[in-house]
Amino acid sequence: MIELINVKKKFGEKEVLRGVNIKILKGETLVIIGPSGCGKSVMLKHIVGLMSPDEGEILIEGNDIVKMRESEVYKIRKKFGFQFQGSALFDSMTVEENVGLGLVENTNKTKSEIKEIVEEKLEIVGLPGIGKLMPADLSGGMKKRVALARSLAINPEYILYDEPTTGLDPIMSDAIDELIKELTNRLKVTSIVVTHDIFSVYDIADQVAMMHEGKVYFKGTPKVLVESDDEIIRLFLHRTNKNIDLV
Repeated sequence: MIELINVKKKFGEKEVLRGVNIKILKGETLVIIGPSGCGKSVMLKHIVGLMSPDEGEILIEGNDIVKMRESEVYKIRKKFGFQFQGSALFDSMTVEENVGLGLVENTNKTKSEIKEIVEEKLEIVGLPGIGKLMPADLSGGMKKRVALARSLAINPEYILYDEPTTGLDPIMSDAIDELIKELTNRLKVTSIVVTHDIFSVYDIADQVAMMHEGKVYFKGTPKVLVESDDEIIRLFLHRTNKNIDLV
């Protein structure tokens, strides 16, 4: 389980996280929504230890990473796969080298072992046989899948997605959503997804957390979210996608 307790973070005078409290259960898919600048991605980076809070606790399986030494946080971080919003592939490396980078840097596996793992993970994300291509040869959707294969290479227990469908057409967005669901079921991982895509919420979420003014304003199922009479929730959903038929 992951738990954030009264987590606060400021950048200069701007309060981004103003006391975040949330629990994420093992094996579930939590989707985090909210307006731009409300702290969604910042919260994600705190969970994986890429940022440290000004106040509060971040518990990973009962261990507070805020109080840990950097070397201890590094060990915890190995349990996480992180898909960055822009995929963050290295342009000078082949697909194969990008996917295997974490294994090269953090394990003693041989080249042949790494190659076998890379091929397996590319197969899982539906991109077999593209290891020798360069990122410049890939479409936006393919880049996101390669980035996901890189996250899977370390066999993570948790996968964090930052805007996985941003910039993709609806068909490719649906394909990415289906892939997230498939990986969650097949690999039994815990998934945390930050998105602006409300349709993704209905497609993949077990639980939804809505951020508002630096706090978790709502947490519940997609059904409870869409049926809510709360004015702030309804206004956000209508503005995000006016084609959604709210109950």
